[in-house]
Amino acid sequence: MNSRERILMTLNHKEPDRVPFDLASTHVTSINVGAYENLCRYLGVDAKPILFSDAYQQVVVPNQAILDRLQVDTRGLFPLTNHNWKVEGEDKGEYHEFVDEWGFTQRFPKEDGHWWSLVKSPLDSMIVEPDQIKSYPWPDPEMPERIAGLRAQAEQYRAEGKIVMLKGFCAGLFEMGQRVRGMENFLIDLMTDPDSAGLILDSILDLKVRFWEMALAELGDVVDIVVEGDDYGTQESQLISYKLYKKLIAPRLEELIRTLKTTFAEKKRDGGKPWAFFHSCGSVRPFLPDFIEMGVDILNPVHISAAGMEPGALKKDFGDAITFWGGGVETQSILPNGTPEQVREDVKRNVEALMPGGGFVFNTVHNIQGEVPPENIMAMWEALQECGRYS
Repeated sequence: MNSRERILMTLNHKEPDRVPFDLASTHVTSINVGAYENLCRYLGVDAKPILFSDAYQQVVVPNQAILDRLQVDTRGLFPLTNHNWKVEGEDKGEYHEFVDEWGFTQRFPKEDGHWWSLVKSPLDSMIVEPDQIKSYPWPDPEMPERIAGLRAQAEQYRAEGKIVMLKGFCAGLFEMGQRVRGMENFLIDLMTDPDSAGLILDSILDLKVRFWEMALAELGDVVDIVVEGDDYGTQESQLISYKLYKKLIAPRLEELIRTLKTTFAEKKRDGGKPWAFFHSCGSVRPFLPDFIEMGVDILNPVHISAAGMEPGALKKDFGDAITFWGGGVETQSILPNGTPEQVREDVKRNVEALMPGGGFVFNTVHNIQGEVPPENIMAMWEALQECGRYS
């Protein structure tokens, strides 16, 4: 059984030979460059070439030696976006700074910098007028350069028997609204100026749809999974009320998912299902029935330490309807700070809860951060090899 067959089987909620393993097929299932270089040294592998899938988050696409060593089942396609295209900072003394194609001002500290941070939003005035939103110079999602060369990559990955995943144009509707207006402003807009908030959301939705139509026209027949997301959860609850989400976010998210999957299905030539991967951090259990009804097939990162996200309960209540992609090891405390034995115990506990009946792809809860020691990464992987095989 090759990697692609393995993942397609688990997506169909059947048990393959083993739990599939993902590392770095997306910008939210990846590894920080520091942790990656340490892992390579630990395994005696040359880390080069260093290729950033997301320079803002400082996460990389591992080289072939690491992908083979860890038997990674997935491969990702990364269109050119503000996160990985022309990320070139100007020296500002204590930090590097630049303004990206969205008009976001980004900074990277020179001392102990781990990632780029958004420090100024383009429409962050207290009140924003509809004409400002309509006339704003939004980036062009249909530039052919964004997907140049990705078809050849996809064909190569398919020939190797890997599953192929395609990242989207930008972060989610809700998240991008916060980036455009500033988090505080946009959260206030949702409650006090829903017309302006809706106009921003519609503008972002339009960009996303146009990107997917362009990208899938070229790549839809060689891609297996499309990647979208939007962060709604915190550690303890949700960023906005369910009522507000249902009123302003959910209708637009549903339009995006349904349009995306319809376009994807039209471009596929092998009769395969158009699989939709959706990333949402934190406590999102209240939203899961909506995600499933909209057509989301895969939930990531399965934030198991957040309220209501206990893996056994998630599997019991939703395991027949959605695939859990992540949740394999707790990444806030155990993976960076635990002993290798504690990592192994956590992996075994989570895998045993999520693997029965298929519908589970192993990955960490979000990206492996720079401080994670290589001994713990390998303890995680070795534990998966021990407990992640189906009888």
